[in-house]
Amino acid sequence: MSKQQTTAAVDHPLDPLTADEIEAAVEIFESASDLGEEIQYHNVVLEEPPKAVVRSFEPGDDIDRTATLVAREDGETYEGTVSLTEETLLDCEHVPDVEPAVMPEEIEAARETVKNDPEWQEAAAKRGVENFDLVMVDPWSASGFEPEEHEGKRLCRALSWIRTSEDDNGRARPIEGLFAFVDLDEMEVVDIEDNGVPDPDNPLPPEDADYRADRVETRDDFEHLDVIQPDGPSWEVEGNKVEWLDWEMQIGWTAREGLVFHDVKFDDGDESRRVLHRASACEMAVPYGDPDPNHSWKNAFDIGEYHVGRMANRLTEGCDCLGVMKYFDVEMNTIEGESETLESAICMHEEDDGILWKHTEERKPHTEVRRRRRLVISFIATVYNYDYGFYWYFYPDGSIEAEVRLTGVDSNGVVPADETAEDTYGQYALVAPQVKAPIHQHFFNFRLDFDIDESPMRAYEVHNEPTGSERNRKNAFRAKETLLERENEARQDIDPLRGRYWRIASSETENSYGRSCGYKLEPHSNVSAPMKPTSSYMERSGFIQNNFWVTPYDDDERFAAGDYPNLNDDTTGLPEWTEQDRSLVDEDLVVWYTQGVNHVPSAEDWPILPVEIASFHLKPEGFLDSNPSISLPPEPCHTDYEITSPSDD
Repeated sequence: MSKQQTTAAVDHPLDPLTADEIEAAVEIFESASDLGEEIQYHNVVLEEPPKAVVRSFEPGDDIDRTATLVAREDGETYEGTVSLTEETLLDCEHVPDVEPAVMPEEIEAARETVKNDPEWQEAAAKRGVENFDLVMVDPWSASGFEPEEHEGKRLCRALSWIRTSEDDNGRARPIEGLFAFVDLDEMEVVDIEDNGVPDPDNPLPPEDADYRADRVETRDDFEHLDVIQPDGPSWEVEGNKVEWLDWEMQIGWTAREGLVFHDVKFDDGDESRRVLHRASACEMAVPYGDPDPNHSWKNAFDIGEYHVGRMANRLTEGCDCLGVMKYFDVEMNTIEGESETLESAICMHEEDDGILWKHTEERKPHTEVRRRRRLVISFIATVYNYDYGFYWYFYPDGSIEAEVRLTGVDSNGVVPADETAEDTYGQYALVAPQVKAPIHQHFFNFRLDFDIDESPMRAYEVHNEPTGSERNRKNAFRAKETLLERENEARQDIDPLRGRYWRIASSETENSYGRSCGYKLEPHSNVSAPMKPTSSYMERSGFIQNNFWVTPYDDDERFAAGDYPNLNDDTTGLPEWTEQDRSLVDEDLVVWYTQGVNHVPSAEDWPILPVEIASFHLKPEGFLDSNPSISLPPEPCHTDYEITSPSDD
């Protein structure tokens, strides 16, 4: 494969690897490394160039392309670096005692392995399972709960459900108390855990939980809503570069994180100013609080253990997005090292979000109002029972909002037929006859690599405090701003009653009024982790110990729970890095924000959970001299049809 072929479709140094580049990287690695012929490829991604390269890049410049690979052979993990430009292997390093994320091919093979295992079938039959072709199996990582005799193996722990037909919502009938441990290297069941049947007389819940439109009666008073833009959308797209109003950014993708934003800029008059070098959701943790041993082990890292990008949906027009859409296809590698295209993985559209600003001058009278239109860029991933929508909103006022929408089916279990909701409220909810949904939480860590005006930065904590005196009847108060000088000072939590937020500001640039140019992170609702500090959950997912973290940029610090959380019981990532207590003053800063969702299930969550929303906002604070959305034109205020009132009939 020629150099021209591997880089022909690349317009920017941060463009994700193309299909040709993925396969070229694998070909170079296989031919130049000392590994054999049974290599598994767990990740083949772009080695992102340094900020200096991105800042100096001009369209038409030559682009050096480098790929990094995570490969396994004979149960060992290797990291490789390949120059696609020079077609050479730059490095291949053995990484001992780690396990890469579980691949889709491993998941599918493990499902069949469990369903065909005789010992598992015998135990499932005692629970009323007759047709094993209708069994649904979800192989979870066994992290932290591996049987001692099988430690060191690449294990998953498989949960299962039984359907009544191919189209049935099988998650209505958990096969409770039965788990199969699968060695993914040997692809065999190595252990069966049978904790007994909660109700031997009624081993399976009795009711279906249909939700498909062809299996439920839908209402007829819900009229169709559409979004029409006769003049087209306001964006411009060139390759992976998106421009919308004053915003400009590069759209990226990795199998691990899914959607990634690079080189995010905002136009300030004639100047295009950098805000973020890179932004993504870099890790998740989903701990469950039910003390039942069938559920107390659950602690999923959907990004680090499974690579949420590999579980992304192909989005559909009019359902996942509404209006005029632009879709982006993405390329990822298979376990064999081939390239695979996921069409329409990313959706972009514009959305009306109510009023942006308004004022009525009563003495004129005159009213000016502008609509809060936003650019929406999103993807949706289905991780077994849960569906996660990751939405990023860009607003005309220079602000950015990151949002996760959680839906799907609650992870569930079986209880005896005579159990009532009052027996166990707080640990789990009865959502259907004999079906329980345990209390749990979702934590998302967002890595925000700031690049404000391409300058060194400082981080500040801001909160309200009283400053009143007799002179002002003790009414005065102020927003107190405190410089966060070192990493341990910056480990903080939200404090909504004092209006706490955090500000990242340039050490060199100021607006016209002498305020350092910056952006503030404004929290919305959040939650802390209630587990004991010495719990296995807190040890594995150390990033949930605080909502807010700041570190000086380090190229090796990319994921909040470390590079390899799968089957890793140790505390890695943010708590480990911040033990260095490095200086944060006049540095290239990275913010890590942990967004939590507390989910106490209820019957109203069944059979499909109405979305839970978790979000935070990035807003310019001193970055500009005035409201940039003043220049927006007013929207036309009219309709093309008349609404008939009942009295007119």
